[in-house]
Amino acid sequence: MLSKGPAKKVCIYVNEDTRSHMTPLYEAILTYLLHKGVAGATAFRAMAGFGAHQLLHTPQVELLSEHLPIRIEFVESAEKVEEILPTLYDMLTDGLIEVHDATVIKIANREKKTEPRLPHERKTGKAKLLRVYMGEADRWHDQPLYDAIVKRLCMLDISGATVHRGILGYGVKGHTHRDSPLHFSHDLPVLVSVIESEDKIAQAAEVIEEMVEDGLIVVSDVEVTRLVRSRLGATTDASPPTR
Repeated sequence: MLSKGPAKKVCIYVNEDTRSHMTPLYEAILTYLLHKGVAGATAFRAMAGFGAHQLLHTPQVELLSEHLPIRIEFVESAEKVEEILPTLYDMLTDGLIEVHDATVIKIANREKKTEPRLPHERKTGKAKLLRVYMGEADRWHDQPLYDAIVKRLCMLDISGATVHRGILGYGVKGHTHRDSPLHFSHDLPVLVSVIESEDKIAQAAEVIEEMVEDGLIVVSDVEVTRLVRSRLGATTDASPPTR
């Protein structure tokens, strides 16, 4: 257990693409440190660098971008560092290990407060489901149509809305839109769905109809079942859920 006072700071420098068996070396080192009970360790990915091979590695050079340096850093007691250092020495096939004297000034561990939860409350009722189908490339003035619709719904005090981005679909024009590395599309299908009371859905549908030039608006009846789990001292929201 790391405590205040004298300690050791260890820095390990490796390349991102250096491997230990089938695992990146920096991941293998972090896993080992975790297994040995080291108080904490962090891996930093550098933006650029060069080493003993005098070859500059930078994200601007695609062939060298996966060879960027990684720095692993942790602070521990001298006894713990002495215990794990021989294994780290053996694991490091290409890189650098530094050990520095350090002093731990403060150790702050924020404890998470756990609040007892009340049994959930089951709410049921009738509502309306509004679904708006459009293309990802559809615009409203200078912004994506789906984004503008969600903002307008928020202004109408609609309890919630969800935007779904399709991976494959076609419309009345018979054009297939797909999300694929071999078939890049900027006009994939997008669905905005809302569940609300009948009067609010009617108001929202009227506003959205003025915004949609090429799409589909569908309203249907739904039975809503909502499970609300409240915490002590918290108020519950009785609005219907989104899907």
